[in-house]
Amino acid sequence: MESLAEVKTKGQYIVVDIVGEPRFVRRLAELGMVLNTNLTVVTPSENTSGLVIFLRGQRLAVSHTLATNILVKGIDELATVATKPLSRLEVGKSAIVGKIIGDRPVKRRLMDMGLTKNTMIEVHQVAPLGDPIEIIVRGYKLSVRKQEADYIMVQEVSK
Repeated sequence: MESLAEVKTKGQYIVVDIVGEPRFVRRLAELGMVLNTNLTVVTPSENTSGLVIFLRGQRLAVSHTLATNILVKGIDELATVATKPLSRLEVGKSAIVGKIIGDRPVKRRLMDMGLTKNTMIEVHQVAPLGDPIEIIVRGYKLSVRKQEADYIMVQEVSK
């Protein structure tokens, strides 16, 4: 995990944390930059100059001071992390969807619910007997059966 200002290579990144005043965080949210958002660095920062990113279909110029408050993790870094089923993730832990295994109807159904590759999820709570599992994905809560959670392969992310 590094700040957006420290990024020296082009590529895709995931916003892990945004630090700063609530006004600042709210303003970034209005632009579409919230936690777990994918963004692409088009032009990396050189020294203390700003950088250009691609976020939700638009190019944005970000100053160096602004970029220091945005913590990101490279998607390429996550490729080296081993995957495990979502059902084995502990409560409160975050992860990124690596792939969905299983037959075509199951994959389709899970992807229709927003569980696509490189999507950040967080295990919110688990029922007392372990089924179902409530996760936060794309800003909403979703409950999935433990059997379905076994089909979702994730890469754990430490914040």
